[in-house]
Parts: sequence; C-alpha cells; structure tokens
Amino acid sequence: MQLTAGQLVAPRSTVYTLFRAGARWHPDRLAIECDGRQWSYGALLDSVDRLAAGLRTHGVTVGDRVAVLSENRVEYTMLQLAAARIGAIVACLNWRLVAEELEHCVSLVEPKIIYVSSRFESLLAEIPYVAGIPLSIETCLDRLVDCAPDDEPPADDPEQGLLLLYTSGTTGLPKAALISHRAEIARMCTLRMDLKIEPGDAYLAWSPMFHMGGTEHTLSSLMFGSPVVITDGLDLEAMVHAIGRFKLGWLLLVPASVEPLLERLKGAGTTVMGVRVVGCMADLVSAAVIADVSRTLNAPFLNSFGSTETGLPPATGHLIPVGEAPNDLSKRLSSLCEVRLVDAVGNDVADGETGECLVRGPTLFSGYWNAPEANDKDFRDGWFHMGDLFRRTPTGGFMFVGRSKYLIKSGGENIYPAEVERVLLDDPRVTDAAVVRKPDPRWGEIAVAFIARNDDTLTAKVVDRICRGRLASYKRPREVHFIHMDEMPRSASGKIIREALERRLMDKS
Repeated sequence: MQLTAGQLVAPRSTVYTLFRAGARWHPDRLAIECDGRQWSYGALLDSVDRLAAGLRTHGVTVGDRVAVLSENRVEYTMLQLAAARIGAIVACLNWRLVAEELEHCVSLVEPKIIYVSSRFESLLAEIPYVAGIPLSIETCLDRLVDCAPDDEPPADDPEQGLLLLYTSGTTGLPKAALISHRAEIARMCTLRMDLKIEPGDAYLAWSPMFHMGGTEHTLSSLMFGSPVVITDGLDLEAMVHAIGRFKLGWLLLVPASVEPLLERLKGAGTTVMGVRVVGCMADLVSAAVIADVSRTLNAPFLNSFGSTETGLPPATGHLIPVGEAPNDLSKRLSSLCEVRLVDAVGNDVADGETGECLVRGPTLFSGYWNAPEANDKDFRDGWFHMGDLFRRTPTGGFMFVGRSKYLIKSGGENIYPAEVERVLLDDPRVTDAAVVRKPDPRWGEIAVAFIARNDDTLTAKVVDRICRGRLASYKRPREVHFIHMDEMPRSASGKIIREALERRLMDKS
C-alpha cells in the first residue's frame, strides 16, 4: 500500500480504549474494591459506558469540563473513565482549599457540570459560580439504570485533555495543568518500567484523587488490568487491611503518612502480602525511617523527583535497597524522558555545575489552562522549564540543589510563598511579609512567616485567623516571626532573600 504524507495508518488508543480492551478480555477479574464493595472489570465497564451516556444527556461533549469535588470513591474513577470515553475533561477540585481559592479554580475552567459529594456540599454552596450544574456524586450510580450505553464511538484523539490537576501558583493563585491521554498512557509505561510493577499488582489509592497519586495511578492500574483498592484518604485501618490481603505494586507514602502507617502496621501484627516499592520523596524522610519502613515491608524505597506537570519523570529511576539508611539521595533519570540542565541564558552546564532542569518527553502535560503567559514562559525553546535546580554527579545521577521557583513541600502538598504572602499583604497592618520553609520531622517542611507590621494589634493569633479564612490548612504558616522592615534581607534588586531568613530560623533553633 502506498502511503502519502498525513495519512493515518493505525487507530489511536486512549485511556478509555485501553481500559475497555482489558475489561473485555478479562471481564471477571477484580477491578475496584471500595468501602466493602467490589466491581469486576466487566461490571465497571458497563457502569462507565452508562455513565458516559448520562453525561451526554447533560450536553457534555468533546472538550467540555466536568468538575468533581469529592473524597475518594469509586464514582470518582467512573466519571473519569466516562469522560475519557466521550473526550471530556475532568477538573479534580481540591477540597482542602477554602471557598475563595476554590472559586478561582472553578471559574478558571468553567465546567459544564459539577459533581459534588454530600461532605462538601456546604463548601460548594459558598462559591458564587455562574457556570456548572451541581449534581450529587453519590446518586450518579442510581441513575445508571435509566442510561443504556449508546452506540457512539469513543473519542480517539490521544492529545485530547483528560484531567485538570491544580498546582500552586507562583503568582499566588492555583494553575490547572492539563494532562492528555497520551501523557497518562506514557506515565503508566514509565511507572511500570522504572518501578518494575507487574500485571496483577494492586494499587492502594488512598491519596486524594485531586492529586496524581490518587487519580493517575488508579487509571494506570485500570489500563493495565490490575486491581485498585480505594480508601477514603489516610484510613490506616483500611490500608493495613489491604496490605495484608493484596500484593501491592507501589505503596505510595508521603512523608507525613510513613510513620503513622508503620506504627499501625506493627501494632496490628499484620502479615504483609507483598509490596514491590514503597514511599516517595526520600529527601523529606529521615534515613532511619526509610530503612525501617523498607525493612518492615521488604520493599525498596522510591527516591523520586517528579511533578504534576511531568509525572514521575524526570528523576524517579532510583530505588533505595531494602534496609538501607541512605546518605546519598542523588536521583536517576526516568524512562521516556529527555533532560537538560541549563544556566540562566539557556546554555547547557558542565557536569558538576548547577543548572535548571528542562524536560521533554511523552509524559509531559499539555500546558496550563487559560494561562498563555505562563505557558509561553515555561515552554521556551521546545522544552518545559521546571524551575528546579540540579547538579549532575560523576556517576550520572542528579543531585537536587534547590528550587528557582521557591516551593515549600509540606506533607506531599505544594505551597508557593506567593499565595500565602498575597493573603498577608492584603491586611493593612502588614507592611511587608515573606514566607519561607522550615524542616519539620512530621511534614517534611512547614511554612513560616516573617512579617513587618505597622500595628501591634496584629499578633500571631490574628495572623492565623486571617489565613484560616482564606487558605487551606496546610498552607497556613505554622510559625510567625515579627521583624522590623529594615531586617528583611534583600538582594541588590530589592528581592527578599529567603535563604537568609531560613538561616535565621536555624540560628534560633
């Protein structure tokens, strides 16, 4: 056959079609266990197809946004797969945000429908949004009996967006990262190649589904034909029960969850069925705890470095051996990923020199929703500029040096100082404010505020009350230090030097 330029040779797979292929091949295999109920792949496929037909009755079509504000539950995953079938995009709303932050997230993406659980109805009611019909996520399955699967062919564009996951914004407001079917499929492949996950290895989805940890790796498992156990957040009893019943591939644990789970696991005397890999973000966990949890679970600890925008890449290719208390946390390049380290003018730096990490590859997201200036800045010269600084080691690894986009990583959540400072500076009693990170044994890092005030009625308790009404709890400063305006350390250009404030904290401790 003679082909000409531009001809499409092969059909194009999506998250839905890969899930459907496995479901048709093994309809009786366990797909999801949630809250004491189980769904086989065949039953899950039927529910997803009916739900897709139901979305169409609400006028949802290719490219439309369907927002979800809910705790982890099977319906959340079903809605994502149903949206994947019709080419819609699911905006995964962060229920930890306060109403002001959430209003921005909703208005940014203009959803046609908002599914909300009863737990968060009162939060949604505080948002004066215009677009979006609120529907109960609890009752969406009850309505499936009236929605027969239609004959519409599934969407087949792998570049079509599937998920909108929100990231903290350097300018003070969250941005919505658009992640395509192509990126999700590539992320599934990277996960399995680098972490050595095999067919049948279960995934324990406890991390909130507005994060990659809850959503992406659930979809990855369902495309791979593996079982998923969904729990309502950090439910230690349910998690320990699952660890004793399922052979798990990756047991994702963020710093704040490692020790509580370890304590409960030991206290329960649970026999671990099997774990291939445990943990993430080794930089924020003590070496002794890494050795303890890896030894308890007989699984290597994941020395990861990725992001919502890139997935597990660029540097999640290193597993810390069982029982080892590491003294070297240099990273290893992930599969399906190209990386450059460059200086301030875009030139590649020599080995041993510090440079910003630039990434290219199929796991990459498609850009920030409705943020052309941010996209122009971060996608310069055909590469995504992460804003993270690394230095290449003589052995070919990558040593994390710092963040050019200053970021606080607290209990697995990202906090950009600008979003906290924006709230503080809105108070007329605040002359200036700077938020920095401080190491913390439980959360990895916490936010600490330095404030120059012009009114002594502004106390630490008042600052907390101000932040409590406008910021998610994990973003609120855990410490407040009042200093004189001339004590704010500044560069020659007038920018506050956060590292100097960090050193001040260390001197006080």
